[in-house]
Amino acid sequence: MTAPPLRAQKLVRRFGGVAVLAGVDLVVEAGELVVLLGANGAGKTTLLRVLATLLRPSDGRLELFGLDAGLRAPATLRRVGYVGHESACYPDLTGAENLAFYAGLYDVPDAATRVAELLTWAGLDGAARRPVRVYSRGMQQRLALARAMLHAPDLLILDEPFSGLDPAAQTALDDRLLALRTSGHAIVLSTHDVARAAPLATRTVVLQGGRIVWNGAGAADPVVLARTYDDLTRGRA
Repeated sequence: MTAPPLRAQKLVRRFGGVAVLAGVDLVVEAGELVVLLGANGAGKTTLLRVLATLLRPSDGRLELFGLDAGLRAPATLRRVGYVGHESACYPDLTGAENLAFYAGLYDVPDAATRVAELLTWAGLDGAARRPVRVYSRGMQQRLALARAMLHAPDLLILDEPFSGLDPAAQTALDDRLLALRTSGHAIVLSTHDVARAAPLATRTVVLQGGRIVWNGAGAADPVVLARTYDDLTRGRA
């Protein structure tokens, strides 16, 4: 059997003796889009950073594509794309130069064509030769998303990907994520926008106090999901 893109077992992450993650179990299969919900301070960003191997877990085990993520094997990391709260793009390079640089790191075939495609998707082809430091927040977010998708990763990890995007860019991202999910990519994303998350999800999980307290499979009704999320995060469930 093919190993799932992501398998987390009893993940714990402590900061100064405080457990921000307190035993997270999560498996994400190819073709799944898992939406992670939770109130501020629930541990969502910490969990996504651990899943992306940017933080080491204090305890537990994380496997990516069947391999111990702690090894940080280059062949494994090349199959992962990540967008965090910061764009991770170089401010003094242009948008096109940023993508070209990352294309070189990931050995992207026909890089010039791929860069042009992602710039067009992000609506940045007209700003491709401007330095990123003059980009608006929304433009930087679109460039970060393009960078994360540049090498067609099998696993995409996105922390609040809709943040800073206007409605047209949000719709473009919706369409892209659904296409990636349909073609077999695995996606984990966090968001506070329950109504937007529901139609995208194949599974929705709610994190509270560093633990997964609800795990719902299948497409969710936005109203039911919003009520469930509200009950759980307010401690009524």
